[in-house]
Amino acid sequence: MAAEYPKHPFLLTIEETAQALDTSIDKGLTSQQVAEAQQRYPKNELDVGGTVPWYSILTKQLLNAMIIVLAFAMALSFGIKDYIEGGVLVFVIVLNVTIGFWQEYRAEKRMDALRALSSPSAMVLRDGKTQVISNPEVVPGDIVLLKMGDTVPADLRLFEAMNLACEEGQLTGESIPVEKITDNNITAPGTEKPVESEDEIGIGDRVNMAYATTVVRKGRGRGIVTATGMSTEVGKIAASTSKKTRKAGRSMNYKKYGKRQPFVGASKRTWDVIGKFLGLTEGTPLQRKLSALAYVLFGCAIILAIVVFAVNKFDMKNEVIIYATSLGIAIIPESLVAVLTITMVVAVTVMRKANVVVRDLSALEALGGVTNICSDKTGTLTEGAMIVRKAWIPSSHIYTVRDSQSPNDPTKGRVTYSKQNDEPEEKEAPRDYDRERSAAVLKFDVPDEKLNQNNAQPKKPEPEVECEMTDELQAFLLSSALCNLATVRYDDEEEKWQVTGEPTEIALQVFTHRFNSGKKTLEGEGWKQIAEFPFDSSIKRMSVIYDAPEGAKGSIIDTANSMVFTKGAVERVLDLCDYVGTGPDQQPITDELKESVLEQMNSLASQGQRVLAIAYRPWDGRFTAKQASSPAEDEKLRTEVEQGLILLGLAGIYDPPRRETKPSIAECSNAGIRVHMLTGDHPETAKAIAKEVGIIPKNLSILPDHVAKSIVQKATDFDRMTDEEIDALEELPLVIARCAPDTKTRMIDALRRRGAFMAMTGDGVNDAPSLSRADVGIAMGSGSDVAKSASKIVLTDDKFNSIVAAIREGRRMFDNIQKFVLHLLTSNVGEVILLVCGLAFVDDSGFSVFPVSPLQIIWINMATSSFPAFGLGREQGAQDIMRKPPQDKKRGVFTNQIIIDMIVYGIIMGACTMCTFVIIVYGANGGNLGFECNQRYSEECIPVFKARAATFAELTWLILISAWEFKSLRRSVFRLNPDDDSKFPVFKDIYSNRFLFWSVIIGGLSVFPVVYIPVLNHKFFKHTGITWEWALAVGFTVVFVAGIELWKMTKRHFHLLEDAPVRRGVWGQGGEDGGRLARTMSLSSFKTWASFSRKDTGESLGKRSTSRGPTDRHIVPQGLAATEA
Repeated sequence: MAAEYPKHPFLLTIEETAQALDTSIDKGLTSQQVAEAQQRYPKNELDVGGTVPWYSILTKQLLNAMIIVLAFAMALSFGIKDYIEGGVLVFVIVLNVTIGFWQEYRAEKRMDALRALSSPSAMVLRDGKTQVISNPEVVPGDIVLLKMGDTVPADLRLFEAMNLACEEGQLTGESIPVEKITDNNITAPGTEKPVESEDEIGIGDRVNMAYATTVVRKGRGRGIVTATGMSTEVGKIAASTSKKTRKAGRSMNYKKYGKRQPFVGASKRTWDVIGKFLGLTEGTPLQRKLSALAYVLFGCAIILAIVVFAVNKFDMKNEVIIYATSLGIAIIPESLVAVLTITMVVAVTVMRKANVVVRDLSALEALGGVTNICSDKTGTLTEGAMIVRKAWIPSSHIYTVRDSQSPNDPTKGRVTYSKQNDEPEEKEAPRDYDRERSAAVLKFDVPDEKLNQNNAQPKKPEPEVECEMTDELQAFLLSSALCNLATVRYDDEEEKWQVTGEPTEIALQVFTHRFNSGKKTLEGEGWKQIAEFPFDSSIKRMSVIYDAPEGAKGSIIDTANSMVFTKGAVERVLDLCDYVGTGPDQQPITDELKESVLEQMNSLASQGQRVLAIAYRPWDGRFTAKQASSPAEDEKLRTEVEQGLILLGLAGIYDPPRRETKPSIAECSNAGIRVHMLTGDHPETAKAIAKEVGIIPKNLSILPDHVAKSIVQKATDFDRMTDEEIDALEELPLVIARCAPDTKTRMIDALRRRGAFMAMTGDGVNDAPSLSRADVGIAMGSGSDVAKSASKIVLTDDKFNSIVAAIREGRRMFDNIQKFVLHLLTSNVGEVILLVCGLAFVDDSGFSVFPVSPLQIIWINMATSSFPAFGLGREQGAQDIMRKPPQDKKRGVFTNQIIIDMIVYGIIMGACTMCTFVIIVYGANGGNLGFECNQRYSEECIPVFKARAATFAELTWLILISAWEFKSLRRSVFRLNPDDDSKFPVFKDIYSNRFLFWSVIIGGLSVFPVVYIPVLNHKFFKHTGITWEWALAVGFTVVFVAGIELWKMTKRHFHLLEDAPVRRGVWGQGGEDGGRLARTMSLSSFKTWASFSRKDTGESLGKRSTSRGPTDRHIVPQGLAATEA
């Protein structure tokens, strides 16, 4: 852009812009110029990424660490001509790859269905004629014509704007359409200083520009195309989502970082490449942990193989190699990848029913570790549509719309009124701190001047009642409905309300429809529009003139005179008013009364509402046709019409929060997840919405000043800070207003430096860079293509509570992954212990005898343990799953409890099976190990074959029953639910998961045919039928269950390996305590409380209190119980 324009187009005049692009605003480009431009510039398209090729998905699945290890084992099996074992491993690999490939391929196909073009065509002026062309054909220099409802095809410098307003929420986050002008004398917000460079203001304040992908909400206009495709503002944002940033420490610059830096940088870059191939440096924490596990197990397999070779004096016969291979297979959980993938597929299916499309399987498990959610406001936390929240009538009536779940539906919700002025916030009541002392809880230093304050009660609000029609309200509705260009109607075919027009006017029109006083109804009664003075951004108001029908009744209606209805900015309309109110309550305007109106305006504005003034005046006689035909731009006529007005009231309009947002934020808080609002809205609007949904406490002013300032910030203040200053903040901002894309990415980087694992939600183009930068990007289904392409998860219903449902499902899946990983690895540990001890069993041929054969191991690992593992993956989430802290992303699945449990249970399993083998061979058969019993069946091998059969059966049952035990890592299987008072709940509990139940039952019964079927038992499994040996298998199964129960009881009794408690901040987000907890905490050190952790179990916090001396005061945190509940 710098090469084509001396300055940014918004700073240039129309003539300078047209000259720079060699175009004419009257005729547009010529055909020859268009052809030349099409050769010079790329097509007007956004490169937001298309379908991922199928071979890329397949390659990703093949390069999985566990698949690589299994492929090595498969090659080794075929190398020693063990075709049965090799064939089974081929099947395992194909199954794992197929499941993962099919799921990701289907997810990409669903994303193809979500991708849609924003606007297929544009109207341009070429060769002096208007023509409709497809969007990709638009070139710089084209003259584009805009009308209401159009999507802007490219970035335009406007030179005609007739009441033109564009909705730019997807670019800036602003929910209010931006009024457009054509002048280039733009001043910085809040100043009178003309802007001289593009760095001084953001794109949202460049009001003489219209941007690609934004929508025209009202009016019409024309503009010169200044940028197309990836050169547009939306294109720059799209490009930033795919921009790769180099990791720290990878620079080769020795001048800046020292002489050793080239070596250090080259080493780290080499490790990045190797780590990426091996899956150790990229992917989610679980993926990296499983990749590391695969290579660790592979290393252990090699070590064990060397041990086998050493024991057999490195005599590399097939028997020795087969034994070494068996140990390697025993230590590798062959079904882990398949079970993990299928578990994720099931979770994806559940999420799809909950309107969540998972593009990447890894994102779902990552949700379980999310510690922070950075959310856009417009359309995510809020409805994305405006509604009249409050209406103030001069007779001191406040009308409030409550319980409206659909902003555009006038039949939803109710309207109440109260006979008192609105107040911005309830005043803090003085407190009697002496009455709140308690030595059982935390201590706080209470200022002396607060110790003896009276326990005054706050002023009780005037009770609200259902509203009734009054003359004052009727007048307010009449003016709001007629001074309005929006339409609201019920569509009988689609059975829903349809609206058109500018969002603010739609909100007013919907409000009038609640009282059956809409514009269509009134015009149907005979109200006739005579003239219109459209909204003008320079004076910020609009007016219409109507004639009343004969017989119309109302306190302000005079059928003999025309009536002027006006709405606009409060300050502008109030200056034109001579009176306030109607009927007997009407008063002449005075400075004191004007101040009262402005105070009421400020009260509504402090609650995040956009305030409009509604006024009227009777015209002296009928407004004649001659007067009506005068140009609307005639300032003299407009000035004459818009004077001597009578103020009817104020309307407070805002984008309401979704009903489910606040409870969802509260659930996140209980789960140890902090919610941050990053929005392009005005700071006061953002703060008000944040208070309403519970992101910040309502009584923010009572927090320490430095904390309050950091919690709510403007983007300009946040961007001005260095990384070091941001890192020094005690609490990162929970609300950032006027956000630019770079602000959001800086916030994510700041969270990451603090060890957070964050999700970013959004729907606009301005959210795309942060969606791609976050650990988990979550886009809205109705959002832009750029946002969807940058995300890993798409919410088709756009609801914030779907995010919480996704996190809940991610946690459930993570818990279940821990359970089946423990289940699979416990069996691997038990098998390895059994086989390693088996090296001591040397037969007459001088080779070690298998306690279990290679095919038995594969059968147990695949056929026996896989299905119960699938069943554990389908376990329902625990009731307290959203009252636990996020998973530790550093430890991942392999917490201390999982690792220690795996070792303990594996040792018990290995010991039980070894005892069975030893008792049968040595106790009952005098230690007869036969000759070459690893290869063939013979009479002298019967003791070994019987011992193998009993050990195989026992090992199968231990693994199956352990699946029931692992339904809970700490609770006894005989009473999984502590609230269940029944005598024998074990049967109900184990039957609750029917897939797991039947997997265990069928798996347990399958032992009998495998043991007794001829040929299959001798030739393949290397065992034979048994009799009394069944008693040993059953007996040691009971011993195994007793061992597990004893270990669980030990953990519970001594509080071993307990989960970390939920860490809470100074207040519980989304709570109903109104900030009482925050008020109490403000009396103490903020940092101390912020770092304080507790469990959501209702346990007393007093256990952590420490004595500081006789002068300390002990304060009970009010509202604590509410946040714990």
